[in-house]
Amino acid sequence: MLHTFDFGGLRIPANVSGPPQPARGGFVVPAGPIALLHPFGDTEFYRHGWNSWSPSGWARTDGATIGIKNSPGRLLTADDAANETPHAHSGAAVGAVTGTDGNVLLVGALGLGSPRVGADGNVLWGRGEEDVADWFVAYGPETQVFADYADLVSERLGRRSGRAGTVWSSWYSYFEGIDEELVARTVADLSGYPFDVFQLDDGWEPIVGDWTAGPDFPSGMAATARTIADAGFTPGLWLAPLIALPDSQFARSRPDLLVQDDDGRPLITGYNWGSHYYSLDTTQAEVKDHLREVFENVVGWGFRYLKLDFMYAGAVAGNRHAPVHRETAYREAVQHIRSVVGDSVYLLGCGVPMIPSVGVFDGARVGPDVGAFWDNAERPDDPSGVGARNSIVASINRIWMKRLYEVDPDAVYFRSARNLLDDAERQALRDTAAILEFRSTSDPVAWLNAAEREQLAEYMEETSVIEQTGRYAFRIDGRDVDLTPIVTGTAATDAASLVV
Repeated sequence: MLHTFDFGGLRIPANVSGPPQPARGGFVVPAGPIALLHPFGDTEFYRHGWNSWSPSGWARTDGATIGIKNSPGRLLTADDAANETPHAHSGAAVGAVTGTDGNVLLVGALGLGSPRVGADGNVLWGRGEEDVADWFVAYGPETQVFADYADLVSERLGRRSGRAGTVWSSWYSYFEGIDEELVARTVADLSGYPFDVFQLDDGWEPIVGDWTAGPDFPSGMAATARTIADAGFTPGLWLAPLIALPDSQFARSRPDLLVQDDDGRPLITGYNWGSHYYSLDTTQAEVKDHLREVFENVVGWGFRYLKLDFMYAGAVAGNRHAPVHRETAYREAVQHIRSVVGDSVYLLGCGVPMIPSVGVFDGARVGPDVGAFWDNAERPDDPSGVGARNSIVASINRIWMKRLYEVDPDAVYFRSARNLLDDAERQALRDTAAILEFRSTSDPVAWLNAAEREQLAEYMEETSVIEQTGRYAFRIDGRDVDLTPIVTGTAATDAASLVV
């Protein structure tokens, strides 16, 4: 049906599926395709990525798109390969265009069904693979319309109140090279430092897909959890429960429990660890039983903070046992995991579809992996690639998601050893984490000099007062920080220009 939105005198003609209803600074439109004829001509468009690693940010409608181009493997891993349109401005769930007065016109989905929003110099549109989610339409100040959208999403999907506190993770120091003796030494070194969580990352398991203690943890994972807890930290553990490598016992013994391709073989859903991997078909009762056993074991070992990684794989397009939409299959799987671990266990999602994770995860990663280097020389044109700058750009463009769950911009650095980041670049990472209100690091105390140890302790104890003064400009405890040069690329390697 044809409709005209009236935003205080700005009239926007639209084609909508049903009569809009006023709601929280805008309008809720019934599910179905939506198209708004905006009067702004070529302007800025906010593109939102589908999962944690998917690029997000603002770009002009008459300029280059934000997205992953000419990289099928990365497109499969870091974005919605079934829906991605690399030569058009579009993204997942929510999008916005800037008006001539500085306000923005926003269209955002209030649910699942793989909704996408796109724009050109004339039209802002939305549609889904499955027309089940209502839309929110609003025009106003940028921070306000995104806040209103996030609040409506939370009203529909929920909002958890868990808090991670400060986190130490093994990944960006030891990567997969961990064992129980190294963990015990690192825990002892951290004694007295202001961390709430000590989280083991990848490397404890024998192979991705089989979630038992590997050979480097001969005493078992319960013993390691006790070592962490006895030092005063909450034990944390990394898992990728919705994927399996082809050589895992799970994949070799039960290929029928994996998402299938059109030829009836396990569907390749990503690449890592020198191999491809598969996705578990979470619509099958036996897979649900498997997940129950895995998480009952993990919680029984004593882990109370769980980082669940590569979770997008539970929502890939493929053939499942039950004919449910892929985002529904994913969300029901995470809800099942939540029901097993209970409300007291903190769940951090990584590589998660962003909107379908609302209300079930306590926190979510909002950018690609950070790194001890600024730009990714191996993939210089890939905004989803590992690197400090990519992590900052993606994370700061998702600050509005703090109203949905805790947002994790990934680890910060204090060490000068084993690190290619200079002082200003490390400060930019720490400022981003302070703005997003999630503080974590992987720096072992043994790798820090005396001044860096003091800096780490002070930073992790801080609770900063944050004021947003512009799209990418902030005041942190009275100190002005402008991230615009980093985000826009106008000073891509000059992080020193950030601090005003």
